[in-house]
Amino acid sequence: RRAARCPAAPAPAPRPRRPVRAGSIRLAPVPSGSRRARPHGRPCLAGLFSWHPLLMALAFSLLLTEALLVFSPESSPLRSLSRKAKARAHWALQLLALLCALLGLAAVAYNKHLHGKAHLGTWHGRTGLLAVLYAAAQSAGGLLLLYPQLAKSWTLAKLKLYHATAGLVGYLLGCASLMLGMCSLWFTAAVTGAAWYLLMLCPVLTSLVVMSQVSNAYLYRKRSQH
Repeated sequence: RRAARCPAAPAPAPRPRRPVRAGSIRLAPVPSGSRRARPHGRPCLAGLFSWHPLLMALAFSLLLTEALLVFSPESSPLRSLSRKAKARAHWALQLLALLCALLGLAAVAYNKHLHGKAHLGTWHGRTGLLAVLYAAAQSAGGLLLLYPQLAKSWTLAKLKLYHATAGLVGYLLGCASLMLGMCSLWFTAAVTGAAWYLLMLCPVLTSLVVMSQVSNAYLYRKRSQH
């Protein structure tokens, strides 16, 4: 008679994978060959959120800064042009900045809609929306400088003073939104160490430069006239 075979030992159960920590964000490991989940059956647009910080930084850190510094006698690359040419360059840069800001706002809003997340749930989101709306209103208010006959009760000098002061407030609001975005979990997980402090310092320095230009060109001049 044949000897009875010993039952084979059962295969060991696979060990559960532990989530990997990256900063303050917990990243669960994704099995190889799996596809990213598509919420609500809609296609997930890869890299859609990454357009939001890129467009917003381009709008407020580059284009809007250059639009305000175009009239600077020290740092403007258009110093040799006439006042009318500088005004046209200011308008073009301002409109490009507003376009980038609107596209960045649309990108983050659609990304939240795809993932079922709440809108305007943080101070960064509220401040960013206010900055974009303020920039749109400021651009519309600039029409009074092109057509001063629409505001007959105000002189052209007062219109320039109000427009420059309101533009400074809007620029500071945009820089505050950028700095709040740099304090988010997503940004602090992606950028760490000395690079984070350097990036945080950029809107602070540009804000000081713009404040100095507007103060010297309009506010201090207004006081000296009195």
